[in-house]
Amino acid sequence: MSMIQEFKSFAMKGNVADMAVGIIIGAAFGKIVSSMVNDVIMPPLGLLIGGVDFSSLGVTLRSAADGTPATVLKYGVFINTIVDFIIVALAIFLVVRGMNALRKKQEEAPAAPPAPSKQEVLLGEIRDLLKAGKH
Repeated sequence: MSMIQEFKSFAMKGNVADMAVGIIIGAAFGKIVSSMVNDVIMPPLGLLIGGVDFSSLGVTLRSAADGTPATVLKYGVFINTIVDFIIVALAIFLVVRGMNALRKKQEEAPAAPPAPSKQEVLLGEIRDLLKAGKH
């Protein structure tokens, strides 16, 4: 089998298409979560912690000289990234928890008993006729 045929066989499998759709949906969902964190959660959180912005924190390892920029260890940006990650993880946890609660409620709802099969209906009619014939 040639490499092109092998690739075509691989690419046309349902798993690859499903994975591609999942990646695209995941990227779009990532944008939604990022917007929720940056535009909805962070502004009130910034007010609560007094507008602290860690991104300006850093240590200069080498000063700028002769046109070369300074070498700065920006640990504040790292701290901001960690805080963002924790907030995103918490937000996703809450969304998944809510979805699981809804799913659980749907599963707990009592399902209607299945309709009897044709055989059961016929056997019931025969039983009723036999009972009626004895009296």
